Amino acid sequence: MSLIERLQAAKGGASQSAGTSQSSDSSVVVPAISAPADNTSGDSPSATLGVRLTAQIAAEAEARLTENEPTHGSVRASQALRELKEKATEELFERVGSRITDSSLSEIDLADFVRGELRTVVSEQQVPLTSSERDRLIDEIMDDVLGLGPIQRYIDDPSVTEVMVNRADQVYVERHGQLFATETTFTSEEQLRRVIDRIVSRVGRRIDESSPLVDARLADGSRVNAIIPPLAVNGAALTIRKFSREALSVEKLIQLGTLNPEMAELMQACVEARMNVIVSGGTGTGKTTLLNVLSGYIPRSERIVTIEDAVELQLQQDHVIRLESRPPNIEGRGAITIRDLVRNSLRMRPDRIVVGEVRGGETLDMLQAMNTGHDGSLSTVHANSPRDAIARLETLVLMAGMDLPLRAIREQVASAVNLIVQLTRLRDGTRRVTHVTEVQGMEGDVVTLQDAFVFDFGAGIDANGRFLGKPVPTGVRPRFTERFADLGIKISPSIFGLQAGKR
Repeated sequence: MSLIERLQAAKGGASQSAGTSQSSDSSVVVPAISAPADNTSGDSPSATLGVRLTAQIAAEAEARLTENEPTHGSVRASQALRELKEKATEELFERVGSRITDSSLSEIDLADFVRGELRTVVSEQQVPLTSSERDRLIDEIMDDVLGLGPIQRYIDDPSVTEVMVNRADQVYVERHGQLFATETTFTSEEQLRRVIDRIVSRVGRRIDESSPLVDARLADGSRVNAIIPPLAVNGAALTIRKFSREALSVEKLIQLGTLNPEMAELMQACVEARMNVIVSGGTGTGKTTLLNVLSGYIPRSERIVTIEDAVELQLQQDHVIRLESRPPNIEGRGAITIRDLVRNSLRMRPDRIVVGEVRGGETLDMLQAMNTGHDGSLSTVHANSPRDAIARLETLVLMAGMDLPLRAIREQVASAVNLIVQLTRLRDGTRRVTHVTEVQGMEGDVVTLQDAFVFDFGAGIDANGRFLGKPVPTGVRPRFTERFADLGIKISPSIFGLQAGKR
């Protein structure tokens, strides 16, 4: 007897179960349903119980899905299983009560406690389940209660880099830089809201009608943005940008084609020489990832202060102080901005200041810090080109509320920033460093820039739509390389496409 038949029998649905059996007069023979452990649909062994049960119900109800036809678990849910899960979840909350939000319990202790209670609840349901079926049911309920519900499997999937919930019944994921629609759904808007509340409460933030949008993070550092009605017209939306479980190294970025060894050598020399570096790029281009890689070149003997809206940087050094901004409380008070933290960091005796992203008036404070002895700082900014990055920094300085003339702002930028590294997400989904640009200074009222490396877009694309181009040197040696010699930092002239001894 299949699991569905056992569930139906437990609910008194014996007549429905009998209707699924084969009779001599039946014109349609329903294929025998394999045990849930079989992999008849080609899905991975880690597919959830709901996926398999839904495929079975679809075959029994319509008798028109062939054995070789792929099925998807979220096409139609098993009513019997859903009711069992809902009942078990309700009884679990009644048994556990407020302990599920007990901050004195660690994540591991809480998971062990809830799992033990859940096993008791499931065993009391008077539904005959095999041990494997019971374990799968418990895992699904655990995902709903402590995890992220139906999207937990995408969080656990290393091939997924981003999870986008547009509304309760529409979920997209990103794999290898490309977006794919899934058939995963939440059972209701309320379930999605519970998942969002669970995420934001763990980092001491809140989301409600008075504050309907929030930035947060998961325990592994993955970036989370949530927005709810009335701002989200179609229902709550949730976006999770996952962080790699292992910090990407420069070797890995070279392997992925994000940059080349010559670029990496120049960037390393700039960080070691305490140049101020701005990583520029659009959303999702990998700015934070590259900032992590650049920070790896900072000597371990130096004191580093990182400042972020939501903690994302994964510095490998020991002497690191991590600061995070704070939104206002329910009364609109107590907000601590990035600008407040930048000002405070100047009193913390930092050797390096790393700002996750400048997006407001803190840009002025950061530039002043770079110009007053805190060189070697790193940050990111949203812009589509090095020239746009300069204009963006000018605009952000104006947001500080200081009535400064534009020329004075440009002089600050030209004096503070030494190097701009431009990242671009190409149409094929790859992320590439398209410019490595020196900020040379001012000529009249214009900030002068000089590219050291540019990406060759003229190489075309291959049959799979991937760009064939690669970064190429412009043949111009940056002026700041003279500082390398003064500091004893050796760099090969050949990386700029020059012969040894030529300038």
